[in-house]
Amino acid sequence: MARVRNMMASVAFVAMLVFSVAVVAGFFGTLHPAFDSFAHFRAHLAVLMGLCALPLLATSFRLEAATALLFAVAAFATTSNALSVPRLWPVQAAYEAEAGDQAVPGDQAVYPGDQAVYRLLQMNLRFNNPTPEKVLSLIGRTQPDVITLNEVSDMWKAKLAHLASAYPHRILCPYPNGVFGVALLSRRPFAAGTQPRCDGRGAMAVATVDFGGTDVDVAAMHLTWPWPRNQSRQIGGLSGEFASLGETSIMACDCNAVPWSAAVRRVAGLGKLTVAPSPGPTWLYIELPDFLRFAGLPIDQVFSKGAVLIHSVSRLEATGSDHLPLMVEFSLRPEQKKPVDEHETATASVTQNGRTRS
Repeated sequence: MARVRNMMASVAFVAMLVFSVAVVAGFFGTLHPAFDSFAHFRAHLAVLMGLCALPLLATSFRLEAATALLFAVAAFATTSNALSVPRLWPVQAAYEAEAGDQAVPGDQAVYPGDQAVYRLLQMNLRFNNPTPEKVLSLIGRTQPDVITLNEVSDMWKAKLAHLASAYPHRILCPYPNGVFGVALLSRRPFAAGTQPRCDGRGAMAVATVDFGGTDVDVAAMHLTWPWPRNQSRQIGGLSGEFASLGETSIMACDCNAVPWSAAVRRVAGLGKLTVAPSPGPTWLYIELPDFLRFAGLPIDQVFSKGAVLIHSVSRLEATGSDHLPLMVEFSLRPEQKKPVDEHETATASVTQNGRTRS
């Protein structure tokens, strides 16, 4: 019996070491995309490492187990802001507004100071979604101002045509294989004198949308899977698109990357964007009950910069895709006028008709 216990302890110790190496590798994602692939599963690996360490606390490996357990807790803590835990009661989504602001849900919700609140719906449609009517129903019920879509396959072109009257301003960017295209639909007009555009591979759509007189670059983006797939190379190929986004922009995407990954940080850095806090796991490959969705991955992200002030990002109900839709509520900060420079004013007062008075 003692021999069996020692053997089981040795197996648990080896497993703990393997999981710990994988967790450590994930912190070096900037060195190579292969390391970043481990980062996506940091929370899962940390839990497995902790589970292996717990029984070892009663063995001769207790010191190593205690160290591994502390490391597992610390590693998991780096992901906690982007993960959700099961709740026994429904919780109303709260606005992440500035202190003193009180949001009023609705399409034309207004904050103090007549600050309009807009809504962006981000959806991975799934190229072969068996229930497209759920997608159209969700859009009809929520009526967002702008919609960013991923996995817009040939099947979806006819389905999205039903939304033409409600969302007349649009751009569809087909992917070469006819499966993983992106699209951007808006019921607000595109800014005068601008043209929406696609990148060369149909992975990103950008349009300048007029939100009540303020021009905002809105982008829909879809990244491929991490290493050993070519996600890192794709980000490099899109670097020019990220850099060309206007000073005030919002971008939503199925990034196939978690918010703490080097891939997401790289996208944010290239576009000088800020990543919005994740509402929790949005992707789960296998269908499980909602209370087990915490086991999934938060791989759908929202980025912004400039005058965009994001108040909330919340998950909506499933619509037949392996991703949950995201509803983003945001407003636009009023333009800040530059303070008057007294020196410049004095200089201008003595300059007239191209001559300077003495």
